[in-house]
Amino acid sequence: MHKSRRAAALPVGVTVGALVAGGLLAMSGAAQADTASDASDKRQEALLAAADEYHIPPAVLLALSHQESAWDGHGGLPSTDGGYGPMNLTDVTPAMLAGGGAGAAGRADVETLAADPALHTLRQAAELTGLSARDLREDDAANIRGGAALLASYERDLVGATPTDPGEWYGAVARYSQAKQEKAAASFADRVFRTMRGGASATTPDGQRLRLAAGPSVTPDRRQIDALHLKKASTAAAVECPATVDCTFVAGSPVGGQVADRPTNGIRIDTIVIHDLESTYDAGVAGLANPTNPASTHYVMSSSGAVTQMVPTKDIAFHAGNYSTNLHSIGIEHEGFAAHGAAWYTESQYQATADLVKYLAERFGVPLDRQHVIGHDNVAGPNSALVAGMHWDPGYAWDWNHFMSLLGAPVSGLPEVPQPGEVVAITPSFTENVQTFQVCPSDDPTGQTPTCTERQQQANFVYLRTAPDETAPLFGDQAIHGTAAGTDRVNDWGSTAQAGQQFVVAEVREDWTAVWFSGAKVWFHNPGGTNTRVRYGVKIIKPAGSTPVALYGSSYPDKAEYPAGLGASTQAPLSMYSIPAGQAYVATQDASATDDYFPSSGAVVIGGKKMYTVQYNHRVALVYANGVTATTATHHWENGGV
Repeated sequence: MHKSRRAAALPVGVTVGALVAGGLLAMSGAAQADTASDASDKRQEALLAAADEYHIPPAVLLALSHQESAWDGHGGLPSTDGGYGPMNLTDVTPAMLAGGGAGAAGRADVETLAADPALHTLRQAAELTGLSARDLREDDAANIRGGAALLASYERDLVGATPTDPGEWYGAVARYSQAKQEKAAASFADRVFRTMRGGASATTPDGQRLRLAAGPSVTPDRRQIDALHLKKASTAAAVECPATVDCTFVAGSPVGGQVADRPTNGIRIDTIVIHDLESTYDAGVAGLANPTNPASTHYVMSSSGAVTQMVPTKDIAFHAGNYSTNLHSIGIEHEGFAAHGAAWYTESQYQATADLVKYLAERFGVPLDRQHVIGHDNVAGPNSALVAGMHWDPGYAWDWNHFMSLLGAPVSGLPEVPQPGEVVAITPSFTENVQTFQVCPSDDPTGQTPTCTERQQQANFVYLRTAPDETAPLFGDQAIHGTAAGTDRVNDWGSTAQAGQQFVVAEVREDWTAVWFSGAKVWFHNPGGTNTRVRYGVKIIKPAGSTPVALYGSSYPDKAEYPAGLGASTQAPLSMYSIPAGQAYVATQDASATDDYFPSSGAVVIGGKKMYTVQYNHRVALVYANGVTATTATHHWENGGV
C-alpha cells in the first residue's frame, strides 16, 4: 500500500508528570507516574485531565490512546485511516476516498461511501464537547477531551454510569474501535487491556514523553461485548489459499471494501497487484483490520512466508488507489519497507507469494505475466489530480525477474540488439543492475534515514534519459515534474522502466535504445541488448488518425448507459498524457468493456465501448479501442517489421 505510518513507540527510562486541573492527580496501579512537569509532559497531562473530567480510569484512557496512535498527535494531519490526533478521531471526506485506497474519483457514490458514521467520530465528539471540529483536529488537548467524551458516552450507554473499575470498560473500549464484527471489536479491546497490564512508554516524534506503568491484573468483563449486538463471524468462512501456504483469516476493515460476487456476477478478475505495507506484518494486519480504515487488501504476506487473508476474493478491496483497478484485481500486501526492500523481501516471502499467485491465477484465469501481475507502482492514477501522488511500492528492490521465474513465467529469449518498431521487454539482471538513487527521510518510515542520502543498490529498473548519453537529464514525468527533468529520488517512478514492462522501440544508437514512453522518446543504456528481450505476438496500439489519442485512468461506461436510478460515475482524459500520432505503445490486456458496480443493489453496469490498457510509462493507462489501431508485434525480419 505504501502509506504513511505513525512512528513506533520508543521506550524511555523515566516516568513523567501528571499535573492536572490545578492539582496533582493521585494515580495508582497501571497509571502511576511521577510529578515532574515540563513542555514534554503536556500530552500526558492532557490525558490525565480528560480522564478526570469524564470519570474514566486513567489507565483505560492512556492505553486506548496508545492503541489508537502510539500517543502521537501527527501534527494535526490525518492518519492513513482518516483519523486525527492522539485519540484517532475520524473525519473522512469524499476527497480522501477519491485519492486513497478506494480510488473513488469520479464515482457518484463517493459521498455515500464517506457517510458511514464510523468514519466521523470527530463530529460526534464535537457534539458531545461543544468543541469545534478544527480544534479537535489540530489541538491535541481538545482531541483528547473529545475522545474521552466519546468513550464515556459509550460507557454510560452500556452500563448507565462511569465506574472506577477498569474491567467494567471493556464494552465501551470495544465500541470505540467502531468495528462492526464482534471478533474485531473484541480483538481491539483485548489489545488495549494487554497494554494496561504490560504498560508502555514512548517519546513521540514531536518530543512528548508518556508512560503507562505496568499495573495489577485487570479482569475485563468480556460479557459486555454481547450488548453491542455486533455481527458474528461466519463459521463457514474459510481461507482461500494453496495448501503449501500457512494461511489464516482476519477480517479487514468493513469500510475498506465492498461485498460483491466476483466473477460470478460478471465482474472479471484479471489482475493481481503486489504491494508492500511500509510496516511490519503484525502492525500491517492490525492497521488494515482497523474498522475505520478506508483501505483494505485481500492478503498480507509476512517475511517468513505466513499469510493472512483479510478480504474474500469475491469481494472488492480498496487497495490500489483506483476503483477500476480494485474492481478487477486481487491485492497482496507484503511486510516490508520500499526504501529497504531487499532486506525485507525474503526468499520465503517470494516463494509463498508465488504459490499464492499461481493458485489465484489458476482459479480466475489470470495470465501469469508482468502485464497481469503488476506492482502498486504500475497502477494508473484515476484522474489528473491524483497521478503524481500514486504510490510507488513495492519499489526498486522487488526482484521481478526472480518472482516471475518462481511463477514459471520468466521473460524468455536471448539478448539481441532490437530494431525500431519491435517490442522489447525490460530485463536487467537484478543482481548485476546496481543503480544510484537518493533516499530522504519522508521515503523511510523506519526513521533510519535522518537526512537525504545517496545509495547504490541492486534494482529492478533502468533509468530513462532524454538523450543517448549518461550525462543527459533523466526524463521527467509530466504529472510529477511538468516540463522539468526527472530525479534519482527513490520515489520518482517517472524516470524508470521496470523489469517485465514492454515498450515499442523508437530508435537505436550504438549501445543505447530509445522507446516511446509517456508521449516522448526516451533512452536507456542497452549494450548488445543485455537489458531487453524482443517480444513477439503482443498488440501494438497506435492512434487511428493524425491527432493525439486521449488516455484515461478509469474505465466507466458513458453516462447514458447507466439505468435510471443509478448514479453514473464520470471520467475525463488525463490532461498531461496522450498518445501522439507516430508513436506506439503495447497493450497490456485485451480490450475490455467499460463497467461499474453498485454494492447497495449488486447491480453491474456493462458499457457498450471497450478500452485497452496500455503500458504508457512506468504506469498503465487506458484508451478507447475505437480511437486506435491494434497490430501484432513481429520480429524485424518478418514481413518488414511493424
